[in-house]
Amino acid sequence: MQSYPCAERLPLVEQVHGRSVADPYRWLEDSSAAETEQWSRAQDDLWLTYAGTLTSRFAWKNRVRQLSEVGSVSTPVWRGGRCFTLRREPGRQPVLFVDETPLIDPKQLDPTGPTTLDAWQPSPDGTKLAYQLSRGGDERSTLSILDITTGQLIDGPLDGCRYSPVAWLPDGSAFYYVRFRQVRRHRLGDPDDTTILDREASYGLELSADGRWLTICTTDDLWFADLSKDEPPAHLPQDTTTIMSVGPDNRLYVVTADGIRIGDPAEPTVWRDYIQLTAPLTGLAILDEVVLTSTTSTITVHDRETGRRQGTIDLPGVGSVGSLSAHENRAWFTYTDSVTPPTVYCYDASTGQTTGAGSAREAETQTLSYTSRDGTELELQVIGKPGGPAILYGYGGFGQALTPTYSAFALAWVEAGGAFVTATVRGDAAHRDATKQQTIDDFIAAAEYLIGEGWTTADELAICGESNGGLLVTAALTQRPELFAAAVASAPLTDMLRYELSGLGDRWTAEYGSVKDADDFETLASYSPYHRVQSGVKYPAVLLTAFGNDTRVDPLHARKMCAALQHATASQRPVLLRFEPDAGHTTGGINLAADMLAFLATETGLDR
Repeated sequence: MQSYPCAERLPLVEQVHGRSVADPYRWLEDSSAAETEQWSRAQDDLWLTYAGTLTSRFAWKNRVRQLSEVGSVSTPVWRGGRCFTLRREPGRQPVLFVDETPLIDPKQLDPTGPTTLDAWQPSPDGTKLAYQLSRGGDERSTLSILDITTGQLIDGPLDGCRYSPVAWLPDGSAFYYVRFRQVRRHRLGDPDDTTILDREASYGLELSADGRWLTICTTDDLWFADLSKDEPPAHLPQDTTTIMSVGPDNRLYVVTADGIRIGDPAEPTVWRDYIQLTAPLTGLAILDEVVLTSTTSTITVHDRETGRRQGTIDLPGVGSVGSLSAHENRAWFTYTDSVTPPTVYCYDASTGQTTGAGSAREAETQTLSYTSRDGTELELQVIGKPGGPAILYGYGGFGQALTPTYSAFALAWVEAGGAFVTATVRGDAAHRDATKQQTIDDFIAAAEYLIGEGWTTADELAICGESNGGLLVTAALTQRPELFAAAVASAPLTDMLRYELSGLGDRWTAEYGSVKDADDFETLASYSPYHRVQSGVKYPAVLLTAFGNDTRVDPLHARKMCAALQHATASQRPVLLRFEPDAGHTTGGINLAADMLAFLATETGLDR
């Protein structure tokens, strides 16, 4: 595996903030260029040749398929006496049901291709549905309006609505939504929207049950509008991430990093303490008698009037809570852990009882503590036994927490005798304001801990991550290549000096910083994986995966990183690129999982 497709290294060097930056594979950014197409075809051939040597590939595929055939049901959403649920049968796309009747079935809407139901929101009276579809995994959603009673399309489709929140007026005559990064009001049947707010931001929208109060939230700012007055939304600047909404009890709820406060919507800047938080909030449900707050692993019951803590809801094991929803005096939530598929449970505040659609068993997961480079104590979630090949998985960004969840990928690996380890690193929900290098240091420290404590060896340790996790993996392998036998980076960001110019990169400057700022540039340049690749280094085996319909992370990152590593590596381990032209950022399936497992098993010795 020492002969790789020829990739010309251009003598391209730019001056950025007074510093010379080389970019020899800039030409690989243009996917339509003849040179790029030729190089890509050669990489496809290289991957297929290598994949043909993976004798366990089809066994992995069969086992992942078996473990994936579990199906799922979402928590119910009640509107106007109707119950809406999203149900997925094994091997099929999720279907939206109203009561027991299928309402939106992507396969029926488009039998020829992979159409995805990205988001949906019924009107408060339960008569209409706003739903968003995208095709081919590109996530470029279009929004349409369905009359639920007749099943007829009555408005749309409206493009430019990528995962747009929808806030309906009570009578279902109009709604607020986000289109082309503008908050707009759309009246059914009217082709001309009213623009409410035009700002380069990602929005959250909430409308009170009576249709009077509109809240608009971004990462750092709030807007609040009294719709009974003909006035634009008032700007309420915030220093930290804050979420504001008016509850069904007509109280103003303000969620900050350390607690929940309440107030009168008539005075939106006057709040009082209500509930203190010890962990990041993931859900809030206001019932007739109590208020529920959820974190990633607990649900707490509070007195509705005072916010006083009354207790917690018993969960089936040590796992993850998600999708909290409420109706009258009951609440529904999902529970999952490393060996339990997501299951819906119902809590009745009148009786204090919790019932479930199935029985979960306690996760077979160990929690280990490790110390990062600067002395910070962090945790690892481990499935499996020590003393053999292991996969270390991480994400570390955008305030997202990695908690125990059901994974056919992980279970198949553990069944085969490996250990699967999920690293808690800074950049997740518990450590939101971390530097990216701290996140990388945490991940590297986790690897050192696993090796030092005898869980695995450097010849048997693999690292794996997706998207921002792919950035984490490629950064770690360029900073400490000797720690790893193999690495898989799926849809990774790798060129951090040009990430803003493609995909959704321009929306991520709050997370990574901008090259336009001199200080941010120095930080980005210090860890940008593509720019840290050095010739003559013995890099681990690397599999980069990319997708042609990925509108979040452009495949150019994987192409450039692949070319750089193939040119530089001094080891005999392969550097490969696996490309799916018709898949998107989140549509990798069983074939991808099987190929990743077969690659990792071969390169860590699990298949021996």
